[in-house]
Amino acid sequence: MTETATASRIDSSFAACAAENRAALIPYITCGYPSLAMSADLLDALAAGGADLIEIGVPFSDPLADGPTVQATSQKALDAGVTLADALNLVRDFRARGGSIPVLLMGYTNPFYQYGLERLAADAKAAGVDGFLIPDLPSDESDEFQIPFAAEGLVLVQFLAPTSTERRITDVAARATGFIYCVSLVGVTGARTALSDELPAYMARVRAKTDVPLTIGFGISTPDHVRAASQLADGVVVASALIDHLDTLPLEEQAAAARKFVRAMADATGRD
Repeated sequence: MTETATASRIDSSFAACAAENRAALIPYITCGYPSLAMSADLLDALAAGGADLIEIGVPFSDPLADGPTVQATSQKALDAGVTLADALNLVRDFRARGGSIPVLLMGYTNPFYQYGLERLAADAKAAGVDGFLIPDLPSDESDEFQIPFAAEGLVLVQFLAPTSTERRITDVAARATGFIYCVSLVGVTGARTALSDELPAYMARVRAKTDVPLTIGFGISTPDHVRAASQLADGVVVASALIDHLDTLPLEEQAAAARKFVRAMADATGRD
């Protein structure tokens, strides 16, 4: 892919982390949860706390890859009328406030199709979005998205799972831009008590096929999980555990708590 400002922002973030001998920390929030105003505060808090990239979930009524925590946030945001356009505006406002780290939108094919892919690519680029994660989009059916995204310099992150065949890993490696999201386990997102013993072998299978940065997500819940995943991957995604933590607190305390939570996770990304 031709070098672009957005691709460079993602590439630069992973390069900076590698130079510091650590993995990138990638926290997740859902746009519009617990409110649009709070989403903006949380976005700023994640950046201030030490996030290297940020995922913003676009609410959808049938988020098949998400567990109960993220599903609940998505439904509450939908009930409040939050849309894809709100997610774009959230990023645009973040950039206007000086936010400089990479931001990706995580969502599902249906809302993106309805918005229009070429329009989405142009509007996302204008808003300052760096790329997309679409878990219900198979790699071998992704050209319809990848072509308009690439034309605007946007990354389309590909997914792999422990059950991925060698053929699928090879296909994803050939298409990958930005980074590859390696799902750590079979199932949906959600906090877990331990990481899979099979994770090292799985990550080694993927690494043998590509030099593109690899991230691990699903089930990363504690600094110890982050520390272990950071030995195997170039980036670590934390989602449900952050949301679960914030849900225990009053709204007025959540931004400060998010910053502290992310700082603790970021401090665990160093490699041995």
